[in-house]
Amino acid sequence: MTKTIEFKTKGTCSSKVIVTVDDGIVTACKFVGGCSGNTQGVSALVVGMRVDEAISRLSGIKCGFKSTSCPDQLAEALKSALD
Repeated sequence: MTKTIEFKTKGTCSSKVIVTVDDGIVTACKFVGGCSGNTQGVSALVVGMRVDEAISRLSGIKCGFKSTSCPDQLAEALKSALD
């Protein structure tokens, strides 16, 4: 089953992440806004990864003095895919 999530981020430079999951595997990921190179890199790395593995690797990452980051917000978006 394919599921596309549009997740409004909180506390980051990016405003939204759009992620598609098919049978527990991330098949597409795109950030709106944020640091272009970093968000493109994170997106490229998670494509093909199992959702639970991506959540495990990205949860809790902080950006500078912020309490979250774009990768952490991607993990939050992916958690909603598990529901």
